[in-house]
Amino acid sequence: MPARSGAEFLRGLRDRRALWVGGQRVSDPMEHPALRGAAEQVAAVYDLHHQYPDDCLMADPETGEPVAVSHIIPRSKQDLLRRHKALRRVAEFSVGLMGRTPDYMNVTYAGFAGRSDEWAANGNEEGAANLVAFQKQLARQDLSLTHTLIHAMSDKSKGNVPAGLDETQLHTVEKTAHGILVRGARVLATLAPFADEIAVYPSQPMPDASRRHALSFCIRMDTPGLKFICRDSVSLPDNRFDHPLSGRFDEQDAFVIFDTVEVPRDRVFIDGNLAVYNSVMSASWRANAMHQTMVRAWTKLEFAWGLACRMAEAVGASDPATLQMLGEIWSYAELTRSAVRAGEEGAYHHGNGAWFLDGRPMDALRTTLPYWFPRVNEIIRLIGSHNVLATPASAAFADAGLRPLIDKYLCGAGDTSAVERARIFRLGWDFAGSALASRNEQYERFYLTSGARNRQNVQLRAERAEADRLVDGLLRTMV
Repeated sequence: MPARSGAEFLRGLRDRRALWVGGQRVSDPMEHPALRGAAEQVAAVYDLHHQYPDDCLMADPETGEPVAVSHIIPRSKQDLLRRHKALRRVAEFSVGLMGRTPDYMNVTYAGFAGRSDEWAANGNEEGAANLVAFQKQLARQDLSLTHTLIHAMSDKSKGNVPAGLDETQLHTVEKTAHGILVRGARVLATLAPFADEIAVYPSQPMPDASRRHALSFCIRMDTPGLKFICRDSVSLPDNRFDHPLSGRFDEQDAFVIFDTVEVPRDRVFIDGNLAVYNSVMSASWRANAMHQTMVRAWTKLEFAWGLACRMAEAVGASDPATLQMLGEIWSYAELTRSAVRAGEEGAYHHGNGAWFLDGRPMDALRTTLPYWFPRVNEIIRLIGSHNVLATPASAAFADAGLRPLIDKYLCGAGDTSAVERARIFRLGWDFAGSALASRNEQYERFYLTSGARNRQNVQLRAERAEADRLVDGLLRTMV
């Protein structure tokens, strides 16, 4: 099957999944007002591939049919640069607001398949072969895949991962004639209402856990026993003037319960192999998956800088404090761009024929973006000041009696009209101050774990040879 259209994607969501929004069970996202807008936008991403086929589509290496470039297993630096173009197209569509567009998991599983030798370690050859076969299916059926990565720990005093067997956490119950039975809970399935399948794979090592927690697999969203409980929606009616972002880009997040779920044997990638579970993410995952993440972050920061500039210009704010804040956002965007380019330029063969980015610039971004994004929102709100709270709705502009007064008293600086000023500041509020903005800020603060934890992890694994050489050289002169 070649790359799907948006309409084909939407038809695929009509299944019997057990998904709740509030107290309502939803069987078709297009029939729920809180889900329809984002469903249409994910569908538009599928259509985007066909609008820009030179950037977004490639021939399947075995069948020759067109598949999304995000499924490519990079075999050279040129493959990574080709993938960059596709990732940028998708990121620009939502100005970086949707972190879990299908290309994220496409890139992730292409990386896993590219380093299938890591998954085949310690006697896990069958699991690795299943993973490679699934990655081909993911590409050829053009599936939308979500994941649930984190153990749903209810008592932080027990740690972030299971110690021993914790039956509230996802674990194997027993083997069956066709696969395995699993039970427990995990978080957080972003994009759950808009995915065809869900993936479970390691997030961090769990050295003291029972082997029954060592699991990785992919299954359909409507698999019996799977239950998805969505958070409160932050979606608003899709009025592009009043809610330019909130009506379109709430990708949702869901708590996942595996209420005695059977996983087919050919979809099991790890079953009880703690050694593989604890090691498979340590070598090449960051250098691969971070490609999509950081292209998206760069796009979002560029948009934020442009938006903040328009807000300042709309009210003639060119004082030193405003210019310094604008320059601060620009520096974040430029540092992110430079790190992405450095990672691509330093790409190398990571083993098994797969080429991934130099992971060091990606690690540096990963430790700082959780601090930068909240600061960007703060700057936009500071520049917006009271103006983000004084933006008439589209209905007010349509009122014949109000419109002349709005045009007179709420116009912007220079030749900025009242309607243009309102558009700019409504966009600013939806990006940095609305309920959607609050969800996205929380997402960025803890996306791929917090900045503080990442800094600790980077320090523990960073290569110190060059830094030590410089220090030792000076210490030797201190005689």
